[in-house]
Amino acid sequence: MKINFVDLKRQYISIKEEVNSAIQSVIDSTSFILGPEVFNFEKNFAKLCNTKYCIGVGSGTDALTLALKAIRIGKGDEVITPPNSYIATALAISACGAKPVFVDVDPKDYNIDVSKIKEAITDKTKAILPVHLYGQPARMDEILEIAKENDLFVIEDACQAHGAKYKGKKVGSIGDIACFSFYPGKNLGAYGDGGAVTTNNEELAEKIELLRNYGQKIKYHHIIKGTNSRLDTLQAAILDVKLKYLDKWNEKRRENAKMYTKLLKEINTIKTPFEHKDSEHVYHLYVIQCNNRDELQKYLQNKGVSTGIHYPIPIHLQDAYKEFNNKSYRITEDLSKKILSLPMFPELKKEECLFICECIKEFLT
Repeated sequence: MKINFVDLKRQYISIKEEVNSAIQSVIDSTSFILGPEVFNFEKNFAKLCNTKYCIGVGSGTDALTLALKAIRIGKGDEVITPPNSYIATALAISACGAKPVFVDVDPKDYNIDVSKIKEAITDKTKAILPVHLYGQPARMDEILEIAKENDLFVIEDACQAHGAKYKGKKVGSIGDIACFSFYPGKNLGAYGDGGAVTTNNEELAEKIELLRNYGQKIKYHHIIKGTNSRLDTLQAAILDVKLKYLDKWNEKRRENAKMYTKLLKEINTIKTPFEHKDSEHVYHLYVIQCNNRDELQKYLQNKGVSTGIHYPIPIHLQDAYKEFNNKSYRITEDLSKKILSLPMFPELKKEECLFICECIKEFLT
């Protein structure tokens, strides 16, 4: 049996006619830049996130960078964030001329450890940028309380958590501003790059709209120094088709996660994901821990099962961030040696989950 880590073709086949029709409609209209499909998707995605505003941009990285610029993060500022995210989170901070200040993660849920945030705050701190890692919301109540006490902005990195809920609230609506990626493998993925910023703050929404489109509202009238980061009309049309299925697909992910957990929970040498009872994890990734992770990964590969590691090198140990190489974030570093992401997508079949778990049991017994 061959099982891909993500199988995008299965999903495409299930909605092929709708997607092809949406693409053809854009081609027929030739409205390729900021066409009506972009604004329609923005309206619908804002509704999903329960926010007043959504602004489509070129990628999740751009969403993070523009969100930081919108709240005036710049040279000399510090932004608190975890070191076990994808590097884009830190790169966005650096792109603004600011400094990422890393705070280690909670060993239980892998999100930023809220008990360690206060000690990282200095007079240069301007924002906290928690990541809803793997699809599980960070502990936003505590983060918001700390931010309020210290007059800080909160930017949600929701790039892996489309549709997730924290205490009944959709991620993307909890902080001052939030960022999403529509990279193809995400829970809501485009057929190329794409991203979005959501907020309930009108001033920030207007600022993002200017920043994404050369700083202009009217063509050739540039109010501020912006950039070119517009969600492509073709991608918006595709995303709007897929958006209708997101809740259903997330529920399938949750069902697959429950199956994995049930089948693996009796293996003492495997640690399955923890899910907070007051949150709704959407399992962009299903991540286990295993002490002999590398050997297990090779074994599964030989059995035809593709897996991933998210992430094998923490941000503070990357060459790009040499200035942090001498610092230690023990939990993040320990996790990077043990975590393994199993295949996870809505179309994953029951028999495939069973096969994967049987292979894991065979390896460990």
